[in-house]
Amino acid sequence: MRSIILAGGLGTRLRPLTYETPKPLLPIRDRPLIEWAILNLKKHGIEDIILSIGYKAGMIKEHFKDGSQLGVRISYNIEKEPLGTGGAVADICRKHNLKEPFALLWGDNLADYDFTGMSDLYQKSNASLVMSLTQREDVEHFGVAELEGKKIMGFTEKPKREDAPTNLINAGAFIVNPGALAILPEGKSSIERDCFEKLIGKNSRVYAHKHSGYWYPTDNLEKYKKAKKEFKA
Repeated sequence: MRSIILAGGLGTRLRPLTYETPKPLLPIRDRPLIEWAILNLKKHGIEDIILSIGYKAGMIKEHFKDGSQLGVRISYNIEKEPLGTGGAVADICRKHNLKEPFALLWGDNLADYDFTGMSDLYQKSNASLVMSLTQREDVEHFGVAELEGKKIMGFTEKPKREDAPTNLINAGAFIVNPGALAILPEGKSSIERDCFEKLIGKNSRVYAHKHSGYWYPTDNLEKYKKAKKEFKA
């Protein structure tokens, strides 16, 4: 299985740290942030990795090169203009001729996703999409998953805690059938809004895999500092 890590953002909410250093190279313990994602993929036997990058792409390529120093194969997709998550993934699938299911993850989450378990669920359920979900107490800040067994039937946006259907939110990791991306519009798009949400419903083949490990989003300074402080390598 191949994988795509989306890491092309400007990191504006992490300034001033990202004025000189792109977000994927910000340090967590003794490694760049995105290196933890690469090592976790390798742990689950996923060693063919496409990094989708844009801001200060040259620094990222210089650091990781072809990935051989980490025991993986890294290729790069350079976002010359913002395409959104949907446009970027569709562009990569075309350029790299992805026809088989692939792992997809956001590059600014620090998490030990169970891609083996997600892949098993994908195969057993004949899914279009398997989405990793993680538990949160502060559900009022997120879209909260509505489940029927293991199927995702919808999301309730920022509910009151007492009204939330579950305490599970999108954790930012997926197993994707490339055919499911056919509904994306041309050009810039959101893969969540323009694809994933449209796949969910009565005849859904979108399944939830509950993430039980650590999960630290790092998309702003406060969250990044929390991850640096609490993460145990």
